[in-house]
Amino acid sequence: MACSNEYIDFICLQLAGAGVVRARKMFGDYCIYVDEKPVVLACDEIAYVKKHAAIAGMMEDAEVGFPYDGAKEHYILDVEHADRAQAIVKTLWPHLPFPKQKKKKNNE
Repeated sequence: MACSNEYIDFICLQLAGAGVVRARKMFGDYCIYVDEKPVVLACDEIAYVKKHAAIAGMMEDAEVGFPYDGAKEHYILDVEHADRAQAIVKTLWPHLPFPKQKKKKNNE
């Protein structure tokens, strides 16, 4: 089951204090970007963040899961509590890469 537009809008609203937030539909689900870095995967009405040492202490009690078949295990982000979700995203953000730029094809 793909995420509803309402759920994606809710995640974006909850994370708004962490930076500039946008969502992009990918493979039937969504990737949520904060300040142009992909931070949250939203799949089947669940928000996931990468398991990373920088947030391990903050996520000790968090559930874990796999956002899609073949994915590595991720933490499940509780987006109901905006302040905590924003703190987690702000802590994780510096440790994540910007997406790679696609090379433009030369049509000559």
